[in-house]
Amino acid sequence: MRDYVSWHDAYDDPSSALSWRLSRVRHHIGLVLDARPGPVTAVSLCAGDGRDLIGVLSARADADRVGVTLVEIDPVLAARAVAAAEGLRVSVLTRDAGDASTYAGIVPADLVLMVGIFGNISDADLENLIRAAPGFCRPGATLLWSRGRDADIGDRNETVRNWFGQAGFREVAYEAREGGERAAMGVVQYEGEAVELDAARRLFTFVR
Repeated sequence: MRDYVSWHDAYDDPSSALSWRLSRVRHHIGLVLDARPGPVTAVSLCAGDGRDLIGVLSARADADRVGVTLVEIDPVLAARAVAAAEGLRVSVLTRDAGDASTYAGIVPADLVLMVGIFGNISDADLENLIRAAPGFCRPGATLLWSRGRDADIGDRNETVRNWFGQAGFREVAYEAREGGERAAMGVVQYEGEAVELDAARRLFTFVR
């Protein structure tokens, strides 16, 4: 399994795919918050050190209206998130993000982040997670996702985008980085009915 603590070092390189993804995710988080007056709840799966949401909220005067739950199983990254989030309405759960029972009392949310997951799980788990995504979302919620584009086996992201459409989501934005590591991220809005997340469901397991 990849060392995800050292993997975060790539964020320090402004030319890296991770830095590109972080900037785009932060941009779209800001757009969501600007468009949603009043209280907002957010949940991030496999949140790492939470620098996407925490970075945005740390720069906003209205951060106190946003309640965030970060789910991260690695204790080192979770501890970094706790330290960075001081003074914000951010809770960090050091639990398995692939276990649906983790989200009891947390979802549905207004903003859901599934960033840094899709390229690290099997195709079957990827489809399963997208099918389960409505259970994370209030009607009208925004979900951000990311997945690199495979140069060797073809771009699977068209399939991902189609799966979201079939699950009741409307695509708001899709951005792709050209050259080097071919990162991409998408923004979708849930247009379906309220759905309860099955707490007994296994959502996904990392394979690397």
